[in-house]
Amino acid sequence: MHRKQQNSNFKMEKIYDFKALTSKGKEIDFAQFKGKVLMIVNTASKCGFTPQFEGLEKLNQKYKDQGLVIIGFPSGDFANQELADGSKAEEFCQLNYGVTFQIMKKVHVNGNEADPIFKYLKSQTKGFLGSRIKWNFTKFLISKDGETIKRYSPTTAPEKISEDIEAML
Repeated sequence: MHRKQQNSNFKMEKIYDFKALTSKGKEIDFAQFKGKVLMIVNTASKCGFTPQFEGLEKLNQKYKDQGLVIIGFPSGDFANQELADGSKAEEFCQLNYGVTFQIMKKVHVNGNEADPIFKYLKSQTKGFLGSRIKWNFTKFLISKDGETIKRYSPTTAPEKISEDIEAML
């Protein structure tokens, strides 16, 4: 469930204005991440980039105690390369890559049905295809104050983002 617009003048201003469901259906209020560096990634379990889960988990282990929070949003938007739902995707990530960071409910990242969080992130950053997400494993790095948002292409290996993470921590 996402925070609804209260009136036509209300606009989502920061990542902290959103709520989303975990793979197990628990609501997470992103306001709890104020003061943390966030990395949001659209993931897929059956993609050529799926091995990036290993690099993402290494970043998680290296920086989580310093304030990095990684959140994966499974999506089948690209060649339907995701399992049936978020809980199956989470199980896959844990079994195959030892993932301990939060995996959310399966969402759409492009089009009219795109999750509001991805609509927001795309509106704040532009990629190769404009605001549209190009493929699985597009990464968004958000500063502690929610002001600075950097976007990384699917081909950017997670370990290549370490320097930017350290600068934001």
